[in-house]
Order: sequence, then structure tokens, then C-alpha cells
Amino acid sequence: MERDNLMHGARTALNTIPEMREWAENYLKEKTRGENEEMTDEEFEKYWKYHKPEIMHTGAAEAMAAWRSREEREKGRKGDGETRYSASGLGSLSQGV
Repeated sequence: MERDNLMHGARTALNTIPEMREWAENYLKEKTRGENEEMTDEEFEKYWKYHKPEIMHTGAAEAMAAWRSREEREKGRKGDGETRYSASGLGSLSQGV
């Protein structure tokens, strides 16, 4: 049940925050491409076109975890003033902690 709640929150965030969705889609596409190195670029693009919805659905929580990890690394490099988003996608958790 907790996994379902996590996935639901991640999917809500991806559907609410376009920047996050674009980043997550690229993250999952690159990850999937790495798992299918034997495919040509053309074969992979066709595969991605038809499997993207399923991959985005099942990988939403993983992509959110990667997003948050990236945000934390960037926050450490840039210092205060960054806006962080909640996993539910309902806005920022903090601004310049």
C-alpha cells in the first residue's frame, strides 16, 4: 500500500510540475536506453514511443527519488534560495531553508 501511495504522489507531482515531468521523462528514457543498448536508435525510438506510458507509470517513484537527490546535490552547491517541491507536487516545501 505504501508503494502505491508513493507512486500516486510521484505521479501527481509529475502531472503538476512540467519541469519535473520533463526531467523525469528524460531520466527514464536515458535509463531505459542504457538497458537496451543492443537496439539501434530507430528501434529504440519506436520502442520508447509505445512503452513510454508504462515506463513513466512504473518509474514515477524512482524518477522522483532521483529528482530529489539531484535537487539536494544542487542545493548543496548553490546554497540557500532554491525552491524544493514536495513529492505530492502540491507546491514548495521550503524556499531558502
